[in-house]
Amino acid sequence: MDDLTSKNLDTTSNLPYDYVRERMIIALEDDDICKVYSPNHIDINTYQELCRFLDKPLDINKCSAEEFNEMLTKSFDSKDSSEKISEELSDDFDLESFAGNIAPTEDLLNGNNDAPIIKLINGIISQAIKQRASDVHFEPYEDQLVIRFRIDGILKEVLSQDSRIASLVIARIKIISRLDISERRLPQDGRVSLSLGDKNVDVRVSTLPSSYGERIVLRLLDKQSAQINIDDLGLPMQILNNYKKSLKSSEGIILFTGPTGSGKTTTLYAGLRELSDSSQNILTVEDPIEYTLKGIGQTQVNTKTGYSFAKGLRAMLRQDPDVMMVGEIRDVETAQIAIQSSLTGHLVLSTVHTNSAVGAITRLRDMGIESFLLSSSLRSIISQRLVRRLCNNCKEEVAPSSEAIKLFNLKNNSKVFTARGCEECSFSGFQGRIAIAECIQVDAITRDLIHQKASESKIVDHVFKDQPSIDEASKELIISGITSCEEIIRLNNLKEDASL
Repeated sequence: MDDLTSKNLDTTSNLPYDYVRERMIIALEDDDICKVYSPNHIDINTYQELCRFLDKPLDINKCSAEEFNEMLTKSFDSKDSSEKISEELSDDFDLESFAGNIAPTEDLLNGNNDAPIIKLINGIISQAIKQRASDVHFEPYEDQLVIRFRIDGILKEVLSQDSRIASLVIARIKIISRLDISERRLPQDGRVSLSLGDKNVDVRVSTLPSSYGERIVLRLLDKQSAQINIDDLGLPMQILNNYKKSLKSSEGIILFTGPTGSGKTTTLYAGLRELSDSSQNILTVEDPIEYTLKGIGQTQVNTKTGYSFAKGLRAMLRQDPDVMMVGEIRDVETAQIAIQSSLTGHLVLSTVHTNSAVGAITRLRDMGIESFLLSSSLRSIISQRLVRRLCNNCKEEVAPSSEAIKLFNLKNNSKVFTARGCEECSFSGFQGRIAIAECIQVDAITRDLIHQKASESKIVDHVFKDQPSIDEASKELIISGITSCEEIIRLNNLKEDASL
């Protein structure tokens, strides 16, 4: 038997993907015949179907399941998997109407829905980009495939389709992101670059097996976000100046804290771009690399090979670095290496998952880092959130609730604004987001407090004596009508505190 995996993939016959996958049959055109390969026995009915569809004499061959899966992946991955979002999608393209016209079919041979499926996916991604979505979720259930966008941190359902097209949609996404389309039992991660007109977007693809098929999440990474200047971050002037001052240090550690999706990576990358010039060696170890930065050496952790943050940091120390960035301090080993590196002539930037700037100090202490090492190495800690802006077209002035008065220490006669919703904001009541932040600039007094293992409350009393905390910054946004009380309560889970 010919070696199946060495066949020229350009000669693959045009059998629909769902038929090939369900029947486990690969057909390759070879001059005037079609060579058919399958790990299973081909019955007479299937043979007749193939004869009728391919309209050529058939040469039936047996292959192993491994050979079949490898050929399946190579065959469909080699076909046109354009990475440019179709320009035929006009501005008035109606995604919902188009999706409703895609009719699932039980006849696998007559169900070659490749073209409409490609257009559907292009339409979904195009609409996600236009609506500034950060993530696109494809979620298969028993009776439907649900597509949701995460816009300004909130998930919103945009489409619900017949569950029978789920396998076609998922297969096409796996093809363009060069994942193994035959592997449906294990999670996979991939990446693809897309363009919509003159807008370039990196898409990070993640698959997860579930009860009714694979769930897929696309993380849309706008390449322009990686090019943002430090002055355009929208940080308060005092925090921005502190950040710039810390970046000028030749050694020490700068930490960023906040929940997932709070803009830490954008702020961190803006700092690296500020530092990037030919006079410094800047190296990073990330999980994953979200944006490619010009002039900066970036590496990505790999759990399969045992390449962790700690190993990456150790390796970077032998590369004569000036500035080092580690994506996240998750464990004591990474923390120890980062702290030691910052004490030996390197500027280190990293993130820690805590709710406040002062909380990062406590987290590192809990990991086992000595207080005298923290006091010597820390330069600044920036904590930030992204809060949704009220839509200026439909926001409405109201009296604050008793809960809001208590939580934000508002006056009884205060006026605040609430979201109403209109066509301009897609009836969400919000448009865009703004950063709220707080910063600890480690001065001599703060250094002494850390060294003496002072409590969080004592450190807070000192560092926020002359600058606003994140709570005070939130209150200012409420009073100025930029956001609502409900949005701050949702963001910080303040309802729990109100009941205490």
